[in-house]
Amino acid sequence: MGLVWTAFAVQITGMSDTSAPPSKPYKPPQIGPRVREVPEGDNRPRLVCPECTYIKYDNPLVVVGAVVTWEDRILMCRRAIEPRRGYWTIPAGYLELNEDAETGAIREAKEEACADIEIDALLAVYNVTRISQVQLIYRATLRSPDFAAGEESLEVDLFDWKDIPWDDIAFPSVHWALNHHREVANQPVFTARTNPPV
Repeated sequence: MGLVWTAFAVQITGMSDTSAPPSKPYKPPQIGPRVREVPEGDNRPRLVCPECTYIKYDNPLVVVGAVVTWEDRILMCRRAIEPRRGYWTIPAGYLELNEDAETGAIREAKEEACADIEIDALLAVYNVTRISQVQLIYRATLRSPDFAAGEESLEVDLFDWKDIPWDDIAFPSVHWALNHHREVANQPVFTARTNPPV
């Protein structure tokens, strides 16, 4: 009986090895926006789908954050993620879909510093055109002195102005925000700042 099954298996294997030519690797068809051209009625190249004419618009990303204080000290987070892992920043990050800017800044403080904050005013709008970002930075205070490092932070601390780790600040806009906050710290009403002159 064993010999019969062995012979049958050899026969089937032999048939399958010789009855069909080797198949080519599967290559999925190209679909979606993949051709760069200027769409009708537009003035710059976009990625367009040649089959359905769908246009993919790449637009700037919005970052939201806050300069947060407690008794004249500033809340800062040391980054646990790239870019600039190990450097200090204010709590900030990308705005989520279907989220207003203030809610996003409050969420970022919660995620990065486990902190509950109260927003006072819009501190600044920064345009970082080289990476296509618009940054909305608020002035805010801690609701209580309770905070801790979130998943994206190695550590979180409150700093007096003179003790801020200036040589280890993650991004230029953090420098701008800290300095702009200092300019308006005691002003109940002020005009929102923007990029410093180059």
